Amino acid sequence: MIIPVKKLHPAAVLPSSGSAYAAGYDLHACLEGPVTIPAGKTVKVGTGLSMEIPEGYFGAVFARSGLASKSGIRPANCVGVCDSDYRGEYIVPLHNDTDMDYIVQPGDRIAQLIVMPYLGVQFEEVPELTDTVRGTSGFGSSGK
Repeated sequence: MIIPVKKLHPAAVLPSSGSAYAAGYDLHACLEGPVTIPAGKTVKVGTGLSMEIPEGYFGAVFARSGLASKSGIRPANCVGVCDSDYRGEYIVPLHNDTDMDYIVQPGDRIAQLIVMPYLGVQFEEVPELTDTVRGTSGFGSSGK
């Protein structure tokens, strides 16, 4: 699959893969200079890119595991959803979960994009749902 990508800034970096079988493609910070994310705060960081995700797919923006687990930096919305009809800049709201400021440098890998299919559905109101063994039990009811 080929995803058309438009650079909105000359310094923007196309998404890149860390290995031959990586599911995610790194998104890079497109910044004029370093940006500080204060402890416990969120800062929106642009990628300088817009994309044309094919119909029937969406771009899911996930945390980079190393950045999240080692530095406490993750997307504020946990998983971003970029619909196929969105043509604006891919911007990642990065949240700092630590008690120390974090500096994002231009070109840093800040998140990863996974292109995923989705099902278009319609919702229909009904008076009752079918019964199951589990029923309405939730929040830990199926585990130990």
